[in-house]
Amino acid sequence: MTAQEMIQAKYSGELSSMMDIVNVMVQVFGILIAGIIVWRIFAGYQSKKQNERFKSDYFESSYSKHWRK
Repeated sequence: MTAQEMIQAKYSGELSSMMDIVNVMVQVFGILIAGIIVWRIFAGYQSKKQNERFKSDYFESSYSKHWRK
């Protein structure tokens, strides 16, 4: 089937637009899943990076350690 025949078939109503809709939906779900995976990877990396930070003793005092008692 040539390109011209495919175009005529598409616009004459012989071909259903269902395949186009399914292709778009597959792409949407693929992008959504990939985005969630990338987001979780970056969140895990950021929390690990935050745990490795050096904590200063500058603000540590006897009052700040026992202020809830």
